[in-house]
Amino acid sequence: MRGKAAPRRTIKPDLKFNNIEVAKFINYIMERGKKTIAQKIVYDALAIVADKTKGDALEIFEQAIKNVSPTVEIKGRRVGGANYQVPVAVRQERSYALGCRWLIDAAQAKKGKGMAVKLAEELIGAFNNEGSAIKKKQDTYRMAEANRAFAHFSR
Repeated sequence: MRGKAAPRRTIKPDLKFNNIEVAKFINYIMERGKKTIAQKIVYDALAIVADKTKGDALEIFEQAIKNVSPTVEIKGRRVGGANYQVPVAVRQERSYALGCRWLIDAAQAKKGKGMAVKLAEELIGAFNNEGSAIKKKQDTYRMAEANRAFAHFSR
């Protein structure tokens, strides 16, 4: 039996851009409570993005997240002794969380550079609809499309 739902916490906007999405992204980057390090990584990455693209870093960040965020995902369902990969629509909060997670994982998978540089490259790639995070989204869509016949198993 499930307990009560966790309360929704209000997240304060970040210090530099006064943006809630950037604050959430910083929290996703953060490890072991080291928020200042996470802020430095994200702000440095956004500075690199602004320098390389000669555009507004915040708009590029938001568009990159929008490009990576999925609208459909697959979930395993057990029906009559068989497991089916069932395509399911994604809520907006989860879509943002998945997009951020995929961007961060794609950046961490790269080797040989600082995290800020890797994150900036991944953000620019996502803005241009290319890169590892976009590939992950396309793979998810491909799986959902292939298993569309099992959509009636979703609740």
